[in-house]
Amino acid sequence: MSEYIAVVGAGLIGRAWSMVFARAGRSVRLYDAQPEALAGAKEAILQSLHDLQRAGLVEEPEAILARIQVEPDLALAVAGAAYVQECGPENLEVKQEIYRRLEAETAPDTILASSTSGIAASRFTGHLTHPERCLVAHPVNPPYLVPVVEVVPAPNTGQDAVEKTLALMSEVGQVPVLVKRELPGFVLNRLQGALLNEALRLFRDGYVSAEDLDKTVKHGLGLRWSFMGPFETIDLNAPAGVTDYARRYGPLYAEVDAQRDGASPWQEETLAALEAERRSALPLEGLAERQAWRDRQLMALGAYRKLQNERGA
Repeated sequence: MSEYIAVVGAGLIGRAWSMVFARAGRSVRLYDAQPEALAGAKEAILQSLHDLQRAGLVEEPEAILARIQVEPDLALAVAGAAYVQECGPENLEVKQEIYRRLEAETAPDTILASSTSGIAASRFTGHLTHPERCLVAHPVNPPYLVPVVEVVPAPNTGQDAVEKTLALMSEVGQVPVLVKRELPGFVLNRLQGALLNEALRLFRDGYVSAEDLDKTVKHGLGLRWSFMGPFETIDLNAPAGVTDYARRYGPLYAEVDAQRDGASPWQEETLAALEAERRSALPLEGLAERQAWRDRQLMALGAYRKLQNERGA
C-alpha cells in the first residue's frame, strides 16, 4: 500500500494518527470540518514530535511534519487515497453521514477505517453501496505512544480490506489485533471495563481507597501486564502451565465471580466519592500537567522497549 493516507478529523486522535503514518514515511492529508481544528493542528503535532525526539523515539521532527498536509476540503483530502482513517465524533448519526460523504468522494477500493471506540462498523456503513471496504481500526490513546490497534471487520467487510489494514498497521509500527467479529466495546474496552467495574465495586463497598486500588494495579498487575498478557501471566504462574493454574485457582475465581452483584457500579454517589478523592490527590487545574507527565512516562517506556527490540531481548 504505497499511496498516501487521508485522516478525517484533526482532534487528538486524528493528529496522533497523522504522526503515526508520517513517522513511518507515509504522506498524509489531514482534514477537519472545523477550520479552527485545522488551524492549530500542525503546531500541536510538531510539539508532540519534539517531545518524541527528546525521548529518542524519532529523528528530524520537521521532516516528519512536512509529510502531513492540512486540507480543508474533504474531496481533495481523500481523492486518490488508498486508506482513510476516520476520527470523527463518537456519534452514530454523524458517522453515517461522514461515511456517506466518504463513499461519494473515494474510489470503490479505498479502505475506510474508523477509530471508533465501540460502535460496530455495520451500524454506520450498512447503507453504503460498497460497505465491503469498511471496518474499524480502533487505537489506544495516543496511538503514537500506545501501538495496539483493534481491527474489527463488519459481517460484510471483504477479506482483502482486512488483510490490507492489518498489513498497513504492521508496516507503520503499530500492533494490530484482529477481532474476529463485531461486539460492543470490542476487546480492549471490554477488558478495561471489567477491571473498572470491579474497581468501582471495591471502592463503593469500602474495601479499598482509590489511591490504594491504583497502587495495586500500578505496582502489581500493571508491572507484569506491561510486557505480557493475562493468559501468558497465568501460564507462567503455575509449575505446569494454564491447566495447573486453573486447577489451583479456578475455584477461587469462580467463587469471586459468583459473589458479584448485578447492580451497575457506575452510580452517581460512587462516582462523586471517587471524584472527591481524586481531586484531593490531583486538583483539576493540575490535570493537564499530569496528562503531559503520563505521556512522558509512555515515551520513556517506548524508548526502553525500542532499545530492547534492537538488542533482540
